[in-house]
Amino acid sequence: MYTLEEKQFILNLAREAISYFLTDSKILKIDESRVVFKKLLENKACFVTLKINGELRGCVGHIESTQPLYLDIIENAVGSAFRDSRFDPLTPKEFEQISMEVSVLTEPVQLFFDSSTDLLNKIRPNIDGVIIQKDGRSATYLPAVWEDFESKEKFLSSLCVKAGLKEGDWLASDLLVWTYQVESIE
Repeated sequence: MYTLEEKQFILNLAREAISYFLTDSKILKIDESRVVFKKLLENKACFVTLKINGELRGCVGHIESTQPLYLDIIENAVGSAFRDSRFDPLTPKEFEQISMEVSVLTEPVQLFFDSSTDLLNKIRPNIDGVIIQKDGRSATYLPAVWEDFESKEKFLSSLCVKAGLKEGDWLASDLLVWTYQVESIE
């Protein structure tokens, strides 16, 4: 769990990274001594989600932790604002309107299941982020995405489509699944 001060630092860092890129078209570089919270120096993965008036405006992140969290925040804030292929790059006017969420991920754990029914019984809506993989294709949904679906079946079907698979591919025995949890900072 992050303290209120750590959460504020995380959100300020993400906002500063976007602002800096808007001005200079460069990735923000900060001296590690400026990162006063040890937790942000640990290798952690995160997603940064941007919204305007409650509507998605960008979401980019990493599943695996390969760098200190503060660097992942900077990289994914810029990615969410300027490199999410679903949206045009963020404009200065939009920057003034964005709300931001940083989701810090736990390490994914493979979920073993015997059948599609067993899979449905093991995944936990609003708690688990889910990664699926089949035939070299993969996709993930953060735990917050559960609220967009009325059933586990529809969640998994949509995740398959996101991965470029068929809706019903989650019923197949060769589907690989991992779950993770997040701490959301808004």
